[in-house]
Amino acid sequence: MAAKTKAKTLIVRLISTAQTGFFYTTQRPRVGPKLSAIKYDPKVKQRVLFVESRKTKKG
Repeated sequence: MAAKTKAKTLIVRLISTAQTGFFYTTQRPRVGPKLSAIKYDPKVKQRVLFVESRKTKKG
């Protein structure tokens, strides 16, 4: 049996730095810098910085 190939993209969570627990889920290329973006956090009703955290697998 051949070994599995790795996906070219990763599924990551962008977690709010306002520490509300709100997050966005997105994909990014496996190679490249970590993501960070200024997006809207509805819990604080403001645009805040979101930074990447890798999504954990369940099971």
